[in-house]
Amino acid sequence: MKNGDTTKTTFERPGTGMTDWSRFDAMSPAERSRAAAADPDARPLTEADMKRMKRTPQVKVVRRALGLTQEDFAARYHIPLGTLRDWEQGRVEPDQAARAYLTVIAREPETVRAALEQRRTGA
Repeated sequence: MKNGDTTKTTFERPGTGMTDWSRFDAMSPAERSRAAAADPDARPLTEADMKRMKRTPQVKVVRRALGLTQEDFAARYHIPLGTLRDWEQGRVEPDQAARAYLTVIAREPETVRAALEQRRTGA
């Protein structure tokens, strides 16, 4: 079977991806807030919404504060690299034990590193 043309052709709609920021820039902060509140698809979160949401540990913030790459952080603290990436990208939320471990790492990174190294060397 001959497949002569396998190039997929896509058609762009005129004006897609083009935002007229001049209208937005001309609005006052109060007008912007009213416009956002009136949009049923993009309403700002209320205080009740914020209270209902769970706070996810900021794994990336902890890792960057320590100056480590994902690979180094994962190796140093014995966390599977794929798991760390999933946490950082929001695909998976750390369970309660992992959140506790991350809290300890954030507060005492050298103590955790030393304890894990002792375990590995048998000291």
